Amino acid sequence: MQEGNRWAAVTQIVWMAAGLFVIVAAEAFIAGRVRDREVKFPTPYQAVLLSNGSVYFGKLAGYGGPHPVLSEVFYIVSQTNPETKQVSNMLVKRGKELHQPDRMYLSPNQILFVEPVGPSSKVANLIQESKTNQ
Repeated sequence: MQEGNRWAAVTQIVWMAAGLFVIVAAEAFIAGRVRDREVKFPTPYQAVLLSNGSVYFGKLAGYGGPHPVLSEVFYIVSQTNPETKQVSNMLVKRGKELHQPDRMYLSPNQILFVEPVGPSSKVANLIQESKTNQ
């Protein structure tokens, strides 16, 4: 009778180990699929706020993955008129700098949030104007 009890205990341990293995494998599979899933945006351009307070506008690819890339990059420069103290904002396309960058490789942990740029927004209109003026 002890031989039967021992065999039942071994069988029970094997089934528990197999069940635990299946649970761990399923969690790893699901976590991997969720972590590596890229976010798709409904608009052509996105606003990206970085942890240093900088905001860039452009086409964001690879968001949700380990290597997001922002292309067709724009940013806003504010200028104050010294006489009137009035502030004017200007949208500037990256690429005019000395090194002429055509994209930005972003660190995913430095992105605070991403928002779609509305197709009829002021930013979208200014981007469209800059494309037609090239």
